[in-house]
Amino acid sequence: MLTRGTDVLTGAAAERRAVPGFVAYNLETAQAVAAAAELAGAPVLLQAGSSAFRHTGRDALVELALGVARRSAAPIGVHLDHSRDPEEAAACIAAGYTSVMIDGSHLPFTENVELTRAVVRRAHDAGVWVEGELGAIAGDEDVSTDASGGTMTDPGQAAEFVAATGVDALAVSVGNVHGFTSAPVRLDLDRLADIHELVPVPLVLHGASGLPEEQLLGALDRGVAKVNVNAELRRAYLTAVADRLPEALPASDTVATWAAGRGAVRDTALRIIRLLGRAGTEPAP
Repeated sequence: MLTRGTDVLTGAAAERRAVPGFVAYNLETAQAVAAAAELAGAPVLLQAGSSAFRHTGRDALVELALGVARRSAAPIGVHLDHSRDPEEAAACIAAGYTSVMIDGSHLPFTENVELTRAVVRRAHDAGVWVEGELGAIAGDEDVSTDASGGTMTDPGQAAEFVAATGVDALAVSVGNVHGFTSAPVRLDLDRLADIHELVPVPLVLHGASGLPEEQLLGALDRGVAKVNVNAELRRAYLTAVADRLPEALPASDTVATWAAGRGAVRDTALRIIRLLGRAGTEPAP
């Protein structure tokens, strides 16, 4: 079922849980995310976003993601991830997306505020919630590039940004990077705590793939209520396809490889849903 509104985020924040935002590029990955949500009985965000549109075309992926969400028995929101284009955001709002991210983090602060505020007005008029971003999150969303951390989010500026724009959730940079890295990623949890203290909306952590569990749960204890996961799903898909290819290739069995990839993404997403729901863990005091 297609789920709307920010209650899923605010409820997660209150319980020190997080809703996963899983990036989908095609039918198999979208179906895998929905299947994992159904198995867990938990809400997820299916992120069919700006970079993935380059692979499928926007209209095709928009229709696919919305269709998968509507047919699912699980509560699924469909989210536009990392868009820098207000017209792209407007098109996704009109198509039926439940939330959009407008990423002005590459702009000077004042321009980021103006861009984000304009998208917030348009989205809220349609009952759609908005994620903004402040601070530079390094790395490529679609390819692991061994990035190092970008410019960190300033807590005071974050409070000013949220007040000026009216965003419903804020993506922050606290040492997180997109993709896997060879050097361990360490989040600045003290900075995250300061942001949480000053910012009245749920926080979003991008680049969660490969983070140590204690770091991830530490972020949940400090206001993060949405966690984006992409690289872990890509790696699971590709590993499963590679393992299946020697048997499938002689028979040109594409269905077997697609099914293997879908199953691997489902299992990986299910594990992450349970972790972010704190299955088997205790919140920090």
